[in-house]
Amino acid sequence: MSRTSEVIKAQPSSRALHRPEPTVYLVSGANKGIGLALVTALAALPSTLVFAGAGTPSTATALHALAAQYPSKVKERAGRLDVLIANAGMHTIMEKAVEVGKEAMLEHFEVNALGPLVLFQSAHPLLARSPKPKFLIVSTMLGSVTLGPGVPFPCTPYGTSKTALNWIAVKLPGLVATDMATAAAKVDPALGGFPLITPQESAAALLGILGTAERGEEPAKLMGHDGVVYAW
Repeated sequence: MSRTSEVIKAQPSSRALHRPEPTVYLVSGANKGIGLALVTALAALPSTLVFAGAGTPSTATALHALAAQYPSKVKERAGRLDVLIANAGMHTIMEKAVEVGKEAMLEHFEVNALGPLVLFQSAHPLLARSPKPKFLIVSTMLGSVTLGPGVPFPCTPYGTSKTALNWIAVKLPGLVATDMATAAAKVDPALGGFPLITPQESAAALLGILGTAERGEEPAKLMGHDGVVYAW
């Protein structure tokens, strides 16, 4: 089952003729964790129109179909897209490179790397209609070729798929206390020693980074929630 929801704040009728054009956002993976926190934070901002994409596709093919449908909903309602946030992802297999199966690798690459790419491709015409379009990918330090291999727990499917995603473009939220991080900590206690931030803290940090970013100003960066830039 999948859906695309609109989050619209009502405005007083007396101001209807004077309100500015809203900033139009689309957030994928908005049903929980960072995505839900992002939508909640965005909905509290003035003059915003937020499309919250959520779903539970059983296959990667279904995910790609869902991603391609999101922009059509935005086009119907807004006609353009100012900010696209690719947040949807998965981390279900905790295995080392020596033991991980091909199927697990393919599934993670389909969802974590190709999913955001398909979403961006589908949304590109709408982003092109915005005077200041922005594309934000939620990734992870585990996708860093420099830092990821040194992390003391097995995460081969997730890490390598995020490395592929990082090639496209990325902003790093840090290790966040979502269901993914909690489940991973149960599998490998080493993860429990890493400092956690809440989804709300991550969302606030991401929006802060997004607010200061300018298109074409600098190459894409692998950036932590605290603004620290990490090596690729």
